[in-house]
Formats: sequence, structure tokens, C-alpha cells
Amino acid sequence: MIDAISPQINAGKIKVFSINSINQESWLNPHMHPFDKGVRHQHYNNYVVQEVVPFIYDHCRGQVPIVTAGASLGALHCANVFFRRADIFSGTIAMSGSYDLRPYSDGYFDENCFYNSPVDYLPGWNDHYMLEQMRQSRIIIASGQGSYEAPGRSIHLSQILHSKGIPHVLDLWGHDITHDWPTWRKMLPHFLDTWF
Repeated sequence: MIDAISPQINAGKIKVFSINSINQESWLNPHMHPFDKGVRHQHYNNYVVQEVVPFIYDHCRGQVPIVTAGASLGALHCANVFFRRADIFSGTIAMSGSYDLRPYSDGYFDENCFYNSPVDYLPGWNDHYMLEQMRQSRIIIASGQGSYEAPGRSIHLSQILHSKGIPHVLDLWGHDITHDWPTWRKMLPHFLDTWF
């Protein structure tokens, strides 16, 4: 992915900070109870806000616009952290994501699951300040329509954003666009060039 966006990096248009997920320590760990997965995921959210964001500000010598980006389960993470803290982040590029944690929580659904599942918490989100922050941000929700893609998930999230009056781009690519890294290596440079 870094190679795919190297023209934007080398041109000084963007600076990239890539962090690992903890999916194997949370939602993708079949040996953990969903309660523990949710707690661990909340640790991850706190890490992003309390450690990664200050590190970026320190590295860039001041507050800079931060846009989250991710693909597949990473799209959930990047969109979720943006929606929860639109006062800190300036936008999100979510590619081929699922924004519903229910498939990962084995039928269990507590507060940590709810508040990390955008399709569940966004419809009732009534914090005027945070909604205004979202409305002033750049939000891109993208999906292919080929093998293993699920564009309905992106459409569902888009419908929720529309219902809250949050401007965004829903970009559905063709039926030849599959759920795989070659897709996201095409998408991300395109969005960086087109929308940022």
C-alpha cells in the first residue's frame, strides 16, 4: 500500500502513519469471549486517541488534519474511530468495510460492542457538536461489487449518514473489483488525488 501511494508521499501531499490492528487479540480471536473482545477493542481505541494522535502532532510539530484510512476490517476501525472522535480527525477513507460488529460478537452485544458498531450507534447519535464536526469532514465510503465484496454494507452506512445530514461520498466500483489488496491499492491513491 505504501508503494501504491508513494507518489503522494514523495510529493509531500501526505504523511503516513501506519499502525497495526489488534484483530487477533479481539474480534478475530475465536478463543476469546465477546465481552473480552469488546474490552480489548476499547483499549485499541484509547491507544489511537491517547498515544497515536499525540505522536502524530509531536512528529508534525503541531496539530495537523488527520484522516483515517483502512480496508476490510480496517475500514471498520478507521470509520469507527473517526465517527467516535470527529473532533480530532478530519475525515476517513473506509474501503470494503463492514460497519456492524454483530457478525464478530457471536450473538453477544454489550455497550462496548454497541459503541464500536457504527450502524448501531450512529442512528441515535444526537451530539450536535460531534455531528457538526462530521459534517465538516471528508468521508469516503467505498466498495467494489465483485467477489467477496459486500457493497450493501457500505450502502447501509451511507443511508445512515444521509439520515443524519452528514455529507459523504459513497463510491461503488465495478463487478470486477474484488475484496483484495489490488483493489485497495487502486482505491486509496484515487481518493487521495480526487478528494484531498
